[in-house]
Order: sequence, then structure tokens, then C-alpha cells
Amino acid sequence: MEKTILITGGAGFIGSHVIRRFVKNHPNYRIVNLDKLTYAGNLENLKDVEKAENYIFEKGDICDSSFITAMFKKYNFDGVIHLAAESHVDRSISDPMSFITTNIVGTVVLLNAARECWRQNNEGKLFYHVSTDEVYGSLGATGKFVETTSYDPHSPYSASKASSDHLVRAYHDTYGMPVVISNCSNNYGANQFPEKLIPLAINNIKQGHPVPVYGKGENVRDWLFVEDHALAIELIFHKGVVGQTYNIGGENEWKNIDLIYLLCSIMDKKLNRPAKSSEKLITFVKDRAGHDLRYAIDSSKITRELGWSPSVDFEQGLEKTVDWYLANEEWMNAIVSGVYQEYYKTQYQHR
Repeated sequence: MEKTILITGGAGFIGSHVIRRFVKNHPNYRIVNLDKLTYAGNLENLKDVEKAENYIFEKGDICDSSFITAMFKKYNFDGVIHLAAESHVDRSISDPMSFITTNIVGTVVLLNAARECWRQNNEGKLFYHVSTDEVYGSLGATGKFVETTSYDPHSPYSASKASSDHLVRAYHDTYGMPVVISNCSNNYGANQFPEKLIPLAINNIKQGHPVPVYGKGENVRDWLFVEDHALAIELIFHKGVVGQTYNIGGENEWKNIDLIYLLCSIMDKKLNRPAKSSEKLITFVKDRAGHDLRYAIDSSKITRELGWSPSVDFEQGLEKTVDWYLANEEWMNAIVSGVYQEYYKTQYQHR
């Protein structure tokens, strides 16, 4: 094998798409998937590549320094793509310590192990930290986040990711660690855990359950198709400049309520229901604490330097996403278990 790459959080939503792309596109790379398999990690997401000769799964916790050190000694990784994270804002509000531990401590454990492993020679090595646009805070009606936008996080989740970004840069500046960082907008697509807006709405519409929308649904998000994100990660890993940050956005700004209306329309057609019938399920709930009004990403740097641009029109991507969830009912039923239902009730039904 030419290289051995560690991908953390590879059984999760974005991670599974990145694993699949690397396993299939780079048969000369050994891809090691490290995942703790918490509520959002699902090895069924990788059934199509689990028997590939260049794929290995390791179950473990990025916060366990002894385990991580042993992993680096075992595999002598040439690169790390760090995706493992607690990522849901609502969960960070109810349980901030889990986010501090996983997103901050876990990142430092990985940085320390990589630094020690590459101490003698870090030529050709890379620590790639995948982050979020939420670290930048909230935008007004105009403007977009660029790579030099000042950080202004408003939730425990975004604050924990901002902290991990700062630490990755500090290891580059202090120790010469070869790093890159990318900050992405909201992802959507197949295999996303149904606490996030789009799969939650698809499942609830299908089941005839209320579709919760925070506040008045005025919050604006930029939506990135997960396969486009995986391609961007592949490009940055191979062609990104060490020490640089790259913003990845979908150029698809939508108000939450407009997105839900579009989703209702698509679902009505797919389920042969009368037009606008699913709109009756929309239920406005108490707004999230510290809810950022608008996110929007300027992706011109990655487009200009690496030739990346989003390939999927949002309405096309959303229809593909709906088709996947409707065709994978067993996957959804397995996910929407008792544990998830209890969480769902806590977050939405008691508001």
C-alpha cells in the first residue's frame, strides 16, 4: 500500500461517504476507519465497501490516548482525516460536556499521537481537520463567510469546534504540524441520522407525524450535498496547501420554512398524496436557544485553487435524497429506535 490513512468518524453520515470515496478511488491506500459507534455511527452505511481489501475498521474512542497511541504505532499513519465529532446543536445545549470532551480533548489526543508518530519525519504527512461554518457565528441579510472571517460561535457545539480549529492551527504554528482545515455548510444526503432537519422531516411526513420547525422558520442555511463535500475533502487532502483553511459551501441558501415547503411538495408527489397535503403537518415549536439567523459560505478559494464546485442543484439533490430514504425504509426503521424516540420527545414533543 502506498499510504495508510486514518479516517475518524467513518461510520457516521459524512464520514461514510468519505470512506467510500477513498476506498473506491484509491485502491493503493489502506483506509482505516476509526469509530466509537455511538448513536450516530452505523456500519450499515458501509456495507458496500466493508469487504474491500484496502479497508479496515477499528472500534475505539478518540479520547482514549493509550488506544490512539497504540493505533498510530500499529499502522504508522501517513495521514489523518478527522471527522469524528459530536455535531448536533440541540444535544450540545442539553449536554455540553460531551461536546467539550469529544470535540476538543479528542482532537488534541489525535494531534499528540500524530505529532509523536511523525516527530522524526513529517514529510508527506497530513492532519486534515474537518470543521463547520458555525464557528463563524451568524450573518445578517447580506455577506458570506470567508476563510478569514472572525470566529464568533454561539452554541456549545460551535464553540467546541472553534476551539478544536484553534488547537489544530496552534499545533501547526508551534510544532510545525502539517495541517489543513475545512469549514463546511449544512450537509444533506443519504445515511444522515434522523435528528437532523431533512431526514427528520422526510420520515415524519412519511409517517404523518408533525414536522417541527423552530420559531417561524426564518433561519437561513446553505445546503451542501454530502457527495460534493466528500469530493472536496478528497481534493483538499491531495492538493490543499499545508497550513491553509478552505471553506466548502453548496451555494444553496434556503430559509428553513421554504425548504420544508419544498420537501412537502416532493414527498406529496412521491407518495401520491394530494398537493399541499403534507404542509398540514408543519408545526412551529419554540425557537432554539442562541439560534443563529443565517449562514452562507464563500467557496471561491477552493474553486479558484483546487477546481472544486458543487455539482448538484439543490432541488435535484433533495429529490435524490428523498428517493434514498423512501427506498431504504429498513435502514430508517432500525435507526428510529426506542433510544432515539426518547431523545426526540425530549427535544421536540415537550416544547
